[in-house]
Amino acid sequence: MSVVEQYARAHIVTDEEDPGAVPVVLRYDPDSDPRSVRVGLPGPHEWTFSRALLERGLRSPAASGDVRVWPCGRVQAVVEFHTDDGVEVVQFESKALVRFLRRTYTVEPVRT
Repeated sequence: MSVVEQYARAHIVTDEEDPGAVPVVLRYDPDSDPRSVRVGLPGPHEWTFSRALLERGLRSPAASGDVRVWPCGRVQAVVEFHTDDGVEVVQFESKALVRFLRRTYTVEPVRT
C-alpha cells in the first residue's frame, strides 16, 4: 500500500477554553499528489499543502499561500491555516510530524 496515514494528537490554539489534545490525521498519497500532504482536523476540516513546506517549517518559519508552519521551542511545531472565516492554529509535537515525513519518503507511487 502506498498511502501513509498517521494519527497524531494536537492542540487547537484558541481564545476559548483549551479543549485539550484533539485527534488529527496526517495523510500522504503519492498516487494522488506526490508533493502534497493532508492534515485532517476534527470535523470537516482538511487541509492539503506542500510536503516541502511542512519539512521547511520544522526548521524555520515557512509559509505558502494560506498555510504557515514554524518551530515552537525545541519540541513543538505550529501549523497555521488561514481562511476567509479566520485563522486556525494547531500545535503539534515535532517528533510526530518528523516521523510522518520520514514515512512519506519510504513509499513510492503504484506503477500501472
